Amino acid sequence: MSRMKQYLRLLKYLNPYRFRLGAAFLCALLVAGLSAAYAWLVRPVLDGLFISKDESLLLVLPIAILAVAVLKGVFNYGQNYLMNYVGNQVIGDIREQLFSKLVRLPVHFHDTNTSGRLVSRVINDVNQMANAVAGVLKDLFQQGLTFLAMIGVIIYQNWKLAAVSMIVVPLSVVTMARMGKRLRNLATRGQERMGDMASTLQETLAGIRMVKSFGREEEEAKRFRLSNDAFIHTTMKAIQVSSLGSSHMEVIGVLGVAGIIWYGGYLVIHDEMTPGAFFSFLAAMFMAYTPIRRLSGANNTVQQALAAAERVFDVLDLPTEQEDNGGRTELPAISRSLEFRQVAFQYEGQSEPALSGIDLTIRAGEIIAFVGSSGSGKTTLVSLLPRFYDPTGGQILIDGVDLQTCSLRSVRGQIGIVSQEVVLFDDTVRNNIGYGRQGATPDDVMRAAQLAYAHEFIVRMPAGYDTLIGERGLKLSGGERQRLAIARAILRDPPILILDEATSALDTQSERIVQLALTNLMHNRTTLVVAHRLSTIQNASRIVVLDRGKVAEVGSHEELLRKGGMYKRLHAMQFADAISE
Repeated sequence: MSRMKQYLRLLKYLNPYRFRLGAAFLCALLVAGLSAAYAWLVRPVLDGLFISKDESLLLVLPIAILAVAVLKGVFNYGQNYLMNYVGNQVIGDIREQLFSKLVRLPVHFHDTNTSGRLVSRVINDVNQMANAVAGVLKDLFQQGLTFLAMIGVIIYQNWKLAAVSMIVVPLSVVTMARMGKRLRNLATRGQERMGDMASTLQETLAGIRMVKSFGREEEEAKRFRLSNDAFIHTTMKAIQVSSLGSSHMEVIGVLGVAGIIWYGGYLVIHDEMTPGAFFSFLAAMFMAYTPIRRLSGANNTVQQALAAAERVFDVLDLPTEQEDNGGRTELPAISRSLEFRQVAFQYEGQSEPALSGIDLTIRAGEIIAFVGSSGSGKTTLVSLLPRFYDPTGGQILIDGVDLQTCSLRSVRGQIGIVSQEVVLFDDTVRNNIGYGRQGATPDDVMRAAQLAYAHEFIVRMPAGYDTLIGERGLKLSGGERQRLAIARAILRDPPILILDEATSALDTQSERIVQLALTNLMHNRTTLVVAHRLSTIQNASRIVVLDRGKVAEVGSHEELLRKGGMYKRLHAMQFADAISE
């Protein structure tokens, strides 16, 4: 996206606040005019008081200066408040839009972008944009108008001297353009380094128990130090370029002042200009230099913000799942069958397919278990059902309707998932269970907890259902976390249920309680079970054995044992492991 398009796109976010922006512009215009009045008042002070010795001006001029100061203060306050209000509202809008986009992007986007880098986009990149929108807008209004007002005073006092002072303007523009381009490139690199650092931080803190258990604190500290050093190096390069730009601008400004003093002094000596007019001109020049310096700094900030904006807009322009997948049909609850018809799937960047030629029909109400060695495609297959991914070949149908023609909301509204990796929020027990259904009452939550065999341990907690459970539910045992997840699924009341190795990480006692909860959950539902422990799926309607992404065997527990194929070998291996334990 070109720089001008980025500017224009940022400006569109100002539209809802155009009336406040107009009021801020009016205040800035008045501040600029009153600043010009300061410079203009230098002439009557020098010529009227000190040269002509006009005593009547002794009262008038101080009152005039005081009035200018008071009015300027009032309008400056109004302009500052309004511009910062608009700037912060715009940044809030962009941050909300970015987050809303992130949660709607497909799973494969999140597979290839670490959460740390995405957090960096929402926080750091948007903060860089905030510096531009809130601060730079104010400078562009106030300093730009002040500069124009000072130019007006300068031309009014002596247009010839004004022409001499304008010689430095092209030099200033060239310097700002060159420094701005370098700063933008460095800002892009800096935001990437910040994303790497945020990713390292997030990964380490998320896995802090593993870090400590392996004694890797020093190595993780070193890894973070490398990311931090890379970010600091890029930041210092940007500061170096910015400082050089400021120094160049100051030298150019002094060059212009030197020319003015030389030519202005000549005009005063030859009586072509009064001393008051010259010093009024000089005061306006010095007062015009401040806006130039501020605008130069604003340019540096804008370049950094545009680099951040490019990264933010790259995400905002990605198609969401809804836009990408496009289905519009509303899918009714399953009543007859779920069918996988010649389904194939290959992960992006992989040379071998994860699934190929899957043909399977599941009758409504059946419990189907998927087993196989690690990497056989079990989890991939069930991930296609809620359309976390879409098949690269074949079709998945519910009651004869292709899921890719249906809206995501209606497809996912039929499905409940309980997995080995339980996702819980740093919130109350009640809200974590209530996440399963919007608008659930406390009684609904309690009934779901009772069916999940969770009510007893919940009421023993310090605040019962209002107990905060910590990040990812770390204050709970594995079995307790799993029962909360089951309660959440029961509350959702989905016609189709996916159990992805829901008990594989539990001890025998916890597994027994969770299995009772799962029995309540599976009642009258079409259930797909991804199983590691074969002992947990012996009562399944059918067992599907997967091998290298293909269906190797299908049948009941007894049928597959009689066949003497892969299932029997897997069963024998697990039985031998159990005996050895």
